[in-house]
Amino acid sequence: MTPVLTTDAVSESGRPDHWRTVTATVDIPTAITRDGGDTPVTGRFVTAQVGYLRIRTVEADPHQVSHRAQHIARSTDRFVVIGVQLTGRTVLTQDGRRADVGRGGLFVYDTARPFFMDHPEPFAARLVHVPRRALALPDEDLRRVTATALGTGDGCGAVLRPFLTTLTDSAGAYSPAVATRLASSVVDLFAVLVAEVIRDDRSGADTGRAHLVTRIRDHIDRHLADPALSPEDIAKAHHISVRYLHRLFEGEDVTVGRLVQRRRLEECARELALGGRDLPSVASVAQRWGFVNPAHFSRVFRGAYGVSPREWRSLRTAPAR
Repeated sequence: MTPVLTTDAVSESGRPDHWRTVTATVDIPTAITRDGGDTPVTGRFVTAQVGYLRIRTVEADPHQVSHRAQHIARSTDRFVVIGVQLTGRTVLTQDGRRADVGRGGLFVYDTARPFFMDHPEPFAARLVHVPRRALALPDEDLRRVTATALGTGDGCGAVLRPFLTTLTDSAGAYSPAVATRLASSVVDLFAVLVAEVIRDDRSGADTGRAHLVTRIRDHIDRHLADPALSPEDIAKAHHISVRYLHRLFEGEDVTVGRLVQRRRLEECARELALGGRDLPSVASVAQRWGFVNPAHFSRVFRGAYGVSPREWRSLRTAPAR
């Protein structure tokens, strides 16, 4: 049975505290306020689980939600939340951006950093909580999509929104094994959506420079398996100096060396998440993508994703219980 938490059975005087308790219990710690001062917030939460995804459907009166440093310190888990606006509006602020999202829109926020949400009218929204450790995405990429009104008219947004709606409407109908695979599909679709946003952001840059950077990124992807891949080799292959290579990437939010390592880690994470009967060893996967030293690979993998390679494989391939 899907759990439903509501203020309907609570006296009017007790509703503000009850709503704060509900949100902290089924969502994350926050501060709840309302323009009307002590006017109580009425609403309800419907909770569900699909594999390792937490699903929250919230319907409520207008109010504001703040997630500050003290709330982050009290949180034991970190989530990237994909929101689907069902009715009303959500005005989300995070990472220096502000998104005004109307009915049918998508939005994203990261519970590891402060955010502010204003619901200026009665609303309903569906919130899909993805554990941060399940995402093979660096922080700098996630920061490009938080507090952004994501388009749903075309591209991956047009696929992700109805997929999330169908998935969450029938959350209790899936076996544990199917639910885990569906959760992984959400993660993969979200990664494609992030890549689309980053690509569109870059399209406004100088065409010649952008074309060269794209060629360099493609070169890096084609040669990830070469342990000797270095900024010097990359610069030589494109007939530019190492200094100019680094200048090209000053606007890319990542150095060339970090990009090589990040792409290797992403490919390792992707391959380790694949199921199957005959799984390659962690060491062989690392070596296939250019990591020579297994201990070094394990250390940088944990630094990037918060878990060891073996724990990552277990998380993504083991059926949910």
